[in-house]
Amino acid sequence: MSAKAERLHLRLNEQQKALLEAASHAAGDSVSTFVLKAATEAAADVLADRRVFLLDEDAWRVFDEALQSPAQDVAGLRELLAGPTVLDPPAEGAAR
Repeated sequence: MSAKAERLHLRLNEQQKALLEAASHAAGDSVSTFVLKAATEAAADVLADRRVFLLDEDAWRVFDEALQSPAQDVAGLRELLAGPTVLDPPAEGAAR
């Protein structure tokens, strides 16, 4: 393991600091160790769903067949995606 040379500075409010101090004390870690461990685990979880997924042989075959099959139209999908969304500004005179 390489020496730690990088720093990460955080700003937090009094309640957040107290919570992290209490949790790190309960875990038997320093605040820095506790925060680094929790943040690293959370980051790995977020990225795992985007990089790796495991399938058994049958599930892989079904997945691969789905990838190889031609695209299909889904009834109403084009109209749904072409229409206005809740994020679009309302049309003039329309009620919200």
